[in-house]
Amino acid sequence: MPNRRFADGEVVMGRWPGSVLYYEVQVTSYDDASHLYTVKYKDGTELELKESDIRSQSSFKHRKSQSSSSSPSRRSTSRSRSRSPGRPVKGRRRSSSQSREHKDDKKKTIQETNLALLKPSENNTRRYNGEPDSTEKNDTSCIILEQKLKPDLEIERVLEQYSLRPRKEEKKKEEIYSEKKIFETIKTIEKASSKTKELEFGGRIGTFMLIFFLPATVFYLLLMCKQDDPSLMNFPPLLPALESLWEARVFGIFLLWFFLQALLYLLPVGKVVEGLPLSNGRKLQYRINGFYAFVLTAAAIGTLLYFQFELHYLYDHFMQFAVSAAAFSMVLSIYLYIRSLKSPEEELAPGGNSGYFIYDFFTGHELNPRIGSFDLKYFCELRPGLIGWVVINLAMLLAEMKIHNQSMPSLSMILVNSFQLLYVVDALWNEEAILTTMDITHDGFGFMLAFGDLVWVPFVYSLQAYYLVGHPTAISWPVAAAITILNCIGYYIFRSANSQKNNFRRNPADPKLAYLKFIPTATGKGLLVTGWWGFVRHPNYLGDIIMALAWSLPCGFNHILPYFYVIYFICLLVHREARDEHHCKQKYGLAWERYCQRVPYRIFPYIY
Repeated sequence: MPNRRFADGEVVMGRWPGSVLYYEVQVTSYDDASHLYTVKYKDGTELELKESDIRSQSSFKHRKSQSSSSSPSRRSTSRSRSRSPGRPVKGRRRSSSQSREHKDDKKKTIQETNLALLKPSENNTRRYNGEPDSTEKNDTSCIILEQKLKPDLEIERVLEQYSLRPRKEEKKKEEIYSEKKIFETIKTIEKASSKTKELEFGGRIGTFMLIFFLPATVFYLLLMCKQDDPSLMNFPPLLPALESLWEARVFGIFLLWFFLQALLYLLPVGKVVEGLPLSNGRKLQYRINGFYAFVLTAAAIGTLLYFQFELHYLYDHFMQFAVSAAAFSMVLSIYLYIRSLKSPEEELAPGGNSGYFIYDFFTGHELNPRIGSFDLKYFCELRPGLIGWVVINLAMLLAEMKIHNQSMPSLSMILVNSFQLLYVVDALWNEEAILTTMDITHDGFGFMLAFGDLVWVPFVYSLQAYYLVGHPTAISWPVAAAITILNCIGYYIFRSANSQKNNFRRNPADPKLAYLKFIPTATGKGLLVTGWWGFVRHPNYLGDIIMALAWSLPCGFNHILPYFYVIYFICLLVHREARDEHHCKQKYGLAWERYCQRVPYRIFPYIY
């Protein structure tokens, strides 16, 4: 079996498939069975190459210097001999043979010069450190070259008509067209390489089924909560009449709520911050005023309650509100996909650019859809659904008091409302931290996030409060104290882990983070191996699961339905963890393998 020539981590020149162009790449692994090297280009693309398609940097530099030193002398020799009309026939033969050699050498020089243009600059570490790709510079150089060498149209027409164009100019024009063709080929290849190749959620079939399965799951859970016996054995639940699922007034209230939050989002209050760099190096700006929007919403709800507005109307028409939200999210998703078809390639989501309609519609085709400065994805992440979740919980609390003729809400209902209120306020207070999450930096805005933000979050996350209205559960003060401690532990892990990660991403050189140790990566970022991120790989997920359990425990153990959220959350986070592992392995390569060796547990210490 032949020995491998290039070692892991070695920086070499790799040929781009389907072309004669070589780029600087880093060897990440080698497959002994297929004898293929896995290499990583500076734009993050990973491909498998044969050994014959890889060359060392030293040989490339030698060839370039040798061709550049020999070309001028040969050109001057050919020029001097062509100017001597009195040379004998023998001399002319020698001149023609040397001319052929010069022609071949010149052709070789042009090819190597084209390769040299595409080679990275002397600062070899810039693009490994996350700076923009040099393809934009090449494109700009091509445009400038085209503008400089573009002849006047009238002169061009005369030269073509009377064949007055010198042979040198013909050759020069051919060289220009050759360079243009090379750059066009590069653009075509890069456009093809930006396509999403690895499909999640079961691919096209899986995403098609999820478009129907997710709304069906929400409606099933809400119908089960309304039954006297919400047992899983009591299936299927009684289906309401179709006409009772829709009411224009309810849909109007939902639209009023959505546009009220949009108006609060546009208020010129709060600081403006920049997000993480996009693939083209640009940074989008975001206004951080979610907490102000929450305070103003709370004031508006308090005013309505002061004037005797019956907020338990939400409980009485809960299913109709869910249907209205689902219908609106579907319309929004269709709009998002249609507008994404006109978006530039660089603005498409890396995970939602497969070319398959259903898959891209579900996962989101455009990364950051905006109407002017209004960012649709960022707005929906925290505003209508998350703040709506708190309003729904409050409506359930008032409905419980009215239905059961209580002067005070039950202890179980108070715990559920308090725990989830803390979670929402924390998210809005630390709104800036969401800019570093995968939802913002990687996932497009399609049906998955639109339905999740506007339907799943407010109507499934409030399941415990909705359950307690029809199935009151009494708990003692010691039990309530134990559940409160459990929620505080989960919240502490969740918040401190997220703060560590967000602060380190924003400013790794912060003196306050000097105690944290990390593994450097080829992208210029570091992987934390101390603190919470040295305890398990995803400590924020561990805190989430502990809090989800604390939210469900006040509902007792008579039925498993209130614990659906815990089961769902564990499944969701395990899926996200697997997806994060895959992306991090591709992104960080050998550094991620070293990190996994240092931190072997994923979510649960000593278990998983």
